[in-house]
Amino acid sequence: MGVAFAREMDWLGAARAGGYLRLFAALNVAMLVVLVATSRGGVDSNGFLLGSDFISFWTSGRMLHHGGNPYDAAAHISSQRAYFASDTGYTAFFYPPSFLPLCWPLGALPYFPALAAWLLVTGAVYYGAVSAWWREARPGVPRGLLFAAFPAVPIVITHGQTAFLVAGLLGLGSALVRSRPVLAGLLLGLATIKPQMGLLLPLVLLVTGEWKTIAAAALSAFALGLVSAAWFGPGTWADWLDASARAQQAMASGAVGYAKMVSPFAAARLLGAGISVAYVFQAIVALAAAALLILAARRRGWTLGMAAAMLAATPLATPFVLDYDLVILAFPLLWLTGQGLRYGFAPWEKMAILLAFAAPAFARPLAMKADLPIMPLVLALLFAVIWRRVMALPPLSPNGA
Repeated sequence: MGVAFAREMDWLGAARAGGYLRLFAALNVAMLVVLVATSRGGVDSNGFLLGSDFISFWTSGRMLHHGGNPYDAAAHISSQRAYFASDTGYTAFFYPPSFLPLCWPLGALPYFPALAAWLLVTGAVYYGAVSAWWREARPGVPRGLLFAAFPAVPIVITHGQTAFLVAGLLGLGSALVRSRPVLAGLLLGLATIKPQMGLLLPLVLLVTGEWKTIAAAALSAFALGLVSAAWFGPGTWADWLDASARAQQAMASGAVGYAKMVSPFAAARLLGAGISVAYVFQAIVALAAAALLILAARRRGWTLGMAAAMLAATPLATPFVLDYDLVILAFPLLWLTGQGLRYGFAPWEKMAILLAFAAPAFARPLAMKADLPIMPLVLALLFAVIWRRVMALPPLSPNGA
């Protein structure tokens, strides 16, 4: 066996990969069915409300309907606990005011219908984005199977999180930059509802000179912010900045839980590093990823491969990223798989694909039970092999492939 067993992975062919996908899909579906079936009154066996994080968005929507301020922490806690008081604490709200127009309709519905509507709509956005990359990659397996098998998907569902929406906007927008630059920019601008997930995007767009997309993204983000300010009052932006300071403190103190996070910062903290050392480590990793992306962008321009590299590096660039955010990896995984099937897999590419696909299922348990943060290493390997392949490709073709 030896190193070649992991480096080449010739044993992982189409038939075996399809079998693994069906196994993961069956496990994911069974887990969700058991979770719902064993819940009582919408509370699972561990005492968590189904869609545990969604209560933060739903509470914010309810407050907006009654003239409340979601950034008033005491009022948000009180409103949230009026519906469900968790033994494990409180789910805070730190999203920018541009997210409030999406919270408002949720507050018009009871909790569980709102949760179902949220997952269906945002899941459809994500599935549509995955389908766009799937058509380009032609991986030879049904897109529905890939969706059902990806372990990051049930993590989003069980948390009721925003990751489907944000990843879908970033994935679809990135895929459309060359063919429909204005539409791409409009979608990417909407993704600013979770700004930390787009730290690398403006950099790559600037280096590649995608000015139409940049202008449309700026317009989209500004318009969304303007709508929010006009609807809920301009003071909400100042209130959000105050709340952001609390979010920074919560992240540094570990209130979110370093085991749930997948960033280099969280890994360093989990391994015992001080806050300053952890931030320095995060900065080094983020700057290294940015430098490599700049080098690739200057040589290759904006391509789908360039977008894949940028999206693969995204979880490495921000200190505040959690395991449910890993649904964004579907896009670089599809691109890399498609390249390997067409032109042959380079050393370590199959290993990177396998680890990045499966690791979301194991990252949190390993971090919680063994203080072993695996995701930064997995993410670094995936980014490295994608970057290597992008650098080996010819310069930008007319269709941006």
